[in-house]
Amino acid sequence: MSFLNSMNISASALTATRLRMDIIAENMANMNTTRTASGEPYRRRYVVFQEMQTSNRADRSFRLFFDRAAGNLRGGVRVVDIGTDMSEFNIDFNPGHPDADENGYVRMPNVEVVQEMVDMMAAFRAYEANITALNTMKDMAIRTLEIGR
Repeated sequence: MSFLNSMNISASALTATRLRMDIIAENMANMNTTRTASGEPYRRRYVVFQEMQTSNRADRSFRLFFDRAAGNLRGGVRVVDIGTDMSEFNIDFNPGHPDADENGYVRMPNVEVVQEMVDMMAAFRAYEANITALNTMKDMAIRTLEIGR
């Protein structure tokens, strides 16, 4: 694996994780949104990641061996989907709310604060780990260049 390929892998993880944190922040910002453009409460969203690979590992073609020898196999992660959580809405008794039904119940978004905070901490830790890996690779490159002096 080449040095620049390692940096590309960390960069792809940073980009994907930043999007994950943005979606989590959006969920938390809309946790009290009872009416969207579709007329129903906000639905929680989530990010789906997939491994990036230019060549199939099971592939035994000449191209795979050439790419491996040249260091062109690119790993990393990419976002393949931003899904919508279709679980039931939370129900809150609030007869004075403009979106309350005839019984006084309001359908609230299916966003749970605790779940979002745990997801945000996990995303932050992943982001932090990739920054550390990137800085380590940078330090290794600098030390390698210093050997030549």
